[in-house]
Amino acid sequence: MAKQVKIFDTTLRDGEQSPGCSMNLQEKLELAKQLERLKVDVIEAGFAIASPGDFAAVKTIAQSIKNSTVASLARALPGDIDRAYEAVKHAESPRIHTFIATSDIHLKYKLKASKEEILERAVEMVKYAKQYCSDVEFSAEDASRSDWEYLYKIFESVINAGATVINIPDTVGYTTPDEFYNLIYNIKNNVPNIDKAEISVHCHNDLGLAVANTLAAAKAGATQLECTINGLGERAGNAALEEIVMTINTRKDIYDMFTNIDTTELYPSSRLVSKLTGMKIQHNKAIVGDNAFAHESGIHQHGMLAHKSTYEIMTPESVGLTKNKLVLGKHSGHHAFEERLKTLGYHFTKVEISNLFKEFKVLADKKKVIYDRDLEALVQDKTLAIKELYILNQFVINSGNTITPTATVKLLKEKVEVEEVATGHGPVDAAFKAIDKIVGNGFTLEDYSLQSVTEGEDAQGEASVKIKLDQDIYNGRGVSTDVVEASIKAYINAINKMLNELEWHEE
Repeated sequence: MAKQVKIFDTTLRDGEQSPGCSMNLQEKLELAKQLERLKVDVIEAGFAIASPGDFAAVKTIAQSIKNSTVASLARALPGDIDRAYEAVKHAESPRIHTFIATSDIHLKYKLKASKEEILERAVEMVKYAKQYCSDVEFSAEDASRSDWEYLYKIFESVINAGATVINIPDTVGYTTPDEFYNLIYNIKNNVPNIDKAEISVHCHNDLGLAVANTLAAAKAGATQLECTINGLGERAGNAALEEIVMTINTRKDIYDMFTNIDTTELYPSSRLVSKLTGMKIQHNKAIVGDNAFAHESGIHQHGMLAHKSTYEIMTPESVGLTKNKLVLGKHSGHHAFEERLKTLGYHFTKVEISNLFKEFKVLADKKKVIYDRDLEALVQDKTLAIKELYILNQFVINSGNTITPTATVKLLKEKVEVEEVATGHGPVDAAFKAIDKIVGNGFTLEDYSLQSVTEGEDAQGEASVKIKLDQDIYNGRGVSTDVVEASIKAYINAINKMLNELEWHEE
């Protein structure tokens, strides 16, 4: 009989730690709601003690999510655990996730403590967390490089102290599938009380083996798999949720198990994470990349025409990928627009639909044809709106190969028009410099990219920018049929996020 494995998503915690991938509170809440639609079992919403912003995000998500467990990470310290509980205590299903390193190298150089001291602290902190919360996860950081006998001992002890989940992380992505299988198998067979806790694994991708290691662990007896959307995470990232789930789903003959994941929400989840973080998805990315279901080779195309199973082991529809076809135009009505959004997996109130329809009509006047991705870009552009401290009113660009590019930009700040002029190396650079004159604040542009949303000469351009203030990164996104306008919108979007965050901290 097939066994269930639980999916623990840490995109909001470990994924957000990826350089330049920070999200604001509203974006984190939007992603948490999508993860709930995806039906992940556990959402690790953040590291509550890390910052006031992290605490607010975890608390808001805990109060909003009803169908998934909400967890907060905490070091094995009373202050961390106090803060984690304060953040998750109003969740329908709260969890405190506490951790401490167990490898000799971490004990010697980072913690400067003996095995006995760490064992004692682990037990003490699990008991401390247990007084707040019935569901406590304990992680042995750098477990894959730890002494196995020591792991058996520490896991037995924390389970006796009340841990409901024990997590075996491959923190630095060092292990291999065979080695990790043996580790999980031996933990399962050498920890006397292991039947009283879930066995979880958390694999990093430094050697490109995170998914393979996770699946090997599942075969060895792990019942909770920790992962992120698109494999987002520190360094080379984490095990990719969509790859784990679709491997289990596609190869039932090998993996006699199942998950609760609604696979049709995988593609929308992937695209949302990409847009929120500004982290592009490589075209040949498994499951969710643009080329994942593309067949260009003549031999492949011939086989596909004969029978899809010749070169397709899963259907695009199974992961929520709709065909990028013409769906609507300027003469399309309100009802058709609403039905198409439902088909794409979006569900809005009547008021939200009405507002989006107005934006759709504006776009339809600019474009001859509207594709599904145009609708996705429109929806995400409008539903992830933030408090707009600066609003683009007007811009004029003078540019050419024989003149210095000059931009005149007019912004509205609290309904007051502010105008500046600047020159630059190109039209976008000139526009950004004009905006810098208006806003000030001493931030720097860290990254800028531009891509087409769909094909065609009238395709919308999607611009992404990252700006940096002190050590904080803010992502901005803009969409328009005019690539300069898209770039300006993205820059202003990032600035507004930055100012919203600064304003929140001042309060």
